[in-house]
Amino acid sequence: MIRIVSIKFRTAGKHYDFNAGDLELSSGQSVIVETDRGRAMGIVVAPPREVANDQAPENLKNVLRSATNEDIALAERSAAREKEAFRFCLERIQARQLEMKLVRAEFLFDGSKIIFYFTADGRIDFRELVKDLAHYFHTRIEMRQIGVRDEAKLIGGIGICGRALCCCTFLTDFAPVSVKMAKEQGLALNPNKISGQCGRLLCCLNYEYKTYLSLKKGMPKCGRHVRVENQQGEVVNQNVLDQTVTVKLEENNQIEVPVNKVQIPDTQPKSKSAEESRQPRTRHKKPQRQRKNAPTREADSTAKGGEGQNKQPSSGKAGGKRRGQKPTQRDASSKTGSGQNVRRRPRRKSRSKNRPNQNTPPGDKQ
Repeated sequence: MIRIVSIKFRTAGKHYDFNAGDLELSSGQSVIVETDRGRAMGIVVAPPREVANDQAPENLKNVLRSATNEDIALAERSAAREKEAFRFCLERIQARQLEMKLVRAEFLFDGSKIIFYFTADGRIDFRELVKDLAHYFHTRIEMRQIGVRDEAKLIGGIGICGRALCCCTFLTDFAPVSVKMAKEQGLALNPNKISGQCGRLLCCLNYEYKTYLSLKKGMPKCGRHVRVENQQGEVVNQNVLDQTVTVKLEENNQIEVPVNKVQIPDTQPKSKSAEESRQPRTRHKKPQRQRKNAPTREADSTAKGGEGQNKQPSSGKAGGKRRGQKPTQRDASSKTGSGQNVRRRPRRKSRSKNRPNQNTPPGDKQ
């Protein structure tokens, strides 16, 4: 068994697990722990709990000891130097004209490193700035880019509700928030009313979202046809918290009734658009396009019957042809029907080169 304790390093900060060992710790006690960045002083969130060895997280750091008065005094001196570091870094940013907004400067517990938090739209080349800071403070420098929500968490402020921001008082992790949550709660989609100090959607929209979804399950939706006291009407509005709906009757009278007094019929009247959408659509066939230089049906029929209709007698001087004699153009057309798309024999090479080659199909370039 391993004794694990949860520790935070700032107000409303994330909770990290450490190996408590044999130390007796209580909530709110200051301790010195070992981290990847060095030694740091944190605050115990809850007393240690026992966990099996196979269920313990990997790479678990140890709690070194409880914080003494000297450790607390050292942490206060380091915090006092943060204002000076912030002022000097801001001057160098303005001198080098870097497009970044400095948020906070933080000293580690032993003063071995200074972390500068900033926001920017894109990537910033701050190599020269780090050289200036390291030359002035003679310690390690770390530049860390954060988002607008983390900026509001570090700076703090007052929300539109008149209280301190949730992210800097008790909210440890940022949950995803969408506009759908505001729609389900019936809020006006005005960016000034549903946005927080960071410019993003309010984190408190996520608090009651599941409650609204559970309350809306048994309520008829807007546009549903219902019956109230033997009168038929249509739901035009919902009041989720009071569990009432506003029904518009046939005579354009609106009444507000509880949900338990509303009768929902099993079958709803179908609208014309819904009936039309279910009817099968007739598809109109497009006329087929004829290929270029393709023989028509008349030409095909002529070609098939040309031999029988336009066939010349084999005997006689007029239609007969001697052995070895080439057929004339009239005879070729009579065999093929229309005479189009006829692939003729290539001419002899002894003829003129200016004449086109008869072996190429019509439409092709040589």
